[in-house]
Amino acid sequence: MAKSAKTPKGKTNAEDYLQMYRQMVRIRTFEDTANQLYLSAKMPGLTHMYSGEEAVAVGICEALTDDDKITSTHRGHGHCVAKGANFKEMFCELLGKEEGYCRGKGGSMHIADQSHGNLGANAIVGGSMGIATGSALRAKLQGKDDVTVCFFGDGATAQGLLYEVMNMAALWNLPVIYACENNGYSEYTKTEEIAAGSITARAEAFGIEAFKVDGQDVLAVNDLTQKLVARCRKGEGPFFIELETYRYHGHHVGDINREYYRTKDEEKDWKTNRDPIIRFRSWLVSEGIATDEDIDAMNAEIEQDAAQAVAYAEAAAYPDGSEVTQHVYAD
Repeated sequence: MAKSAKTPKGKTNAEDYLQMYRQMVRIRTFEDTANQLYLSAKMPGLTHMYSGEEAVAVGICEALTDDDKITSTHRGHGHCVAKGANFKEMFCELLGKEEGYCRGKGGSMHIADQSHGNLGANAIVGGSMGIATGSALRAKLQGKDDVTVCFFGDGATAQGLLYEVMNMAALWNLPVIYACENNGYSEYTKTEEIAAGSITARAEAFGIEAFKVDGQDVLAVNDLTQKLVARCRKGEGPFFIELETYRYHGHHVGDINREYYRTKDEEKDWKTNRDPIIRFRSWLVSEGIATDEDIDAMNAEIEQDAAQAVAYAEAAAYPDGSEVTQHVYAD
């Protein structure tokens, strides 16, 4: 049976807490801005908003170093930002500009940032599971102590690849953490209608320790991840985490009228009572770590950074047409 992770009682460092809050707000601000770029027809293609799930990406990535690796999903902006990506390169990538992380050719669903250990987002559901497990195998074979976290959604538990890689990871004790972001829906279908039985039991069948945690509680996510990363470095992996969370937007930016598969009351309840940023802000103030004025100033600074990054990206150059085959084929 999956073990439940609780919010830790002990403090670490006030600046660590402020960094976690800052990163969550950076993700929310990035997504709000990206959504406006789409609605104003400035951004080509679709994108999938991460708003509402910020505590998952931040809680996990704040327990990692730049040497540790992650693989991401089609809903991957939050992972990218949480792992260290900056606004300018991110917005340049979304707008197809050459200064983007993939020189404007990856777009929303294919952003990679090797300098911070982000091996890349993947538009294929569950597509990065093999990459993450391969990364963990590489670390073990090379005698390195870095850990790989594989992000994927509840819908990806229907992919057979997950069971192939978990079998290998368990057999070879690989330093990988499978992080299932269960936001309650697989596209437009409730998770309970597509996933029979327990999600964590899927990992436990391979002898992998599995945990379930409140994905709206950044402290609980971070505390659990720190412990599992430390154990991975000692050769005790792999591990599996089911993080219960919620996406505020539709499956993608064009999914506006969602009443046919979820209610307005449900959305309001999550946004009002379980918002990870509101909850953590309240905790920071109640603990005397920051004042409301401090936090408002931080939020304003982040909004200004996003606005400046968008202006920069809009004015940036597109890649030259001669680059069309660059980074596509190996020499």
